[in-house]
Amino acid sequence: MKLRSVAPMRIAKYGYIVMSIAFCVIGLLLVLFPEVSTAVIYRVLGIALLCFGVIKLIGYFSRDLFRLAFQFDLEFGILLLALGLLVLVRPVGAMSFLCIALGIAILADGLFKLRIAADARTFGVRPWWLLFTLAILTAVVGLLLIFRPRESAVFLTALLGVSLLTEGILNLCVVISTVKIIRHQQPDVIDAETCDEE
Repeated sequence: MKLRSVAPMRIAKYGYIVMSIAFCVIGLLLVLFPEVSTAVIYRVLGIALLCFGVIKLIGYFSRDLFRLAFQFDLEFGILLLALGLLVLVRPVGAMSFLCIALGIAILADGLFKLRIAADARTFGVRPWWLLFTLAILTAVVGLLLIFRPRESAVFLTALLGVSLLTEGILNLCVVISTVKIIRHQQPDVIDAETCDEE
């Protein structure tokens, strides 16, 4: 039987790691320098969202061994591509729009990662509790980003930075602990002869 190529899984795993680190760095910079220009934020985030959207789609179609980290990435990949395009095409807009849009995406990702953490526990993945804790933290920060307790631009930028930082850490932990690349992985095929015998 022909073995399945692990190249898409490698691209997805290492792409996930790179983009998660990029989100952490962008988030940290926004926390440390919240007075940065809104145009710069839109441009950098738009490109990052597009890149991560592509990586998520590759991950979804890579069919990794546990099928945990990438199970919701078809929808999230499309969402991030649409959001990235929107941010790049219409960069002139209120910071509150960006916060609401990203807040919804981050909240949803945190909630879905709760399911991944529960599934990871079933699979015997040891740091499932860490994934669960980070997912709750990320969802709460996403919720804060949506409702914006204060409207000042500096506060919103810093809160956006915290959201990106928690999202990056969560994704990094999920991909490192749940994506296993097996070099001799066989394709998912149901043997037709076995089905006929039954």
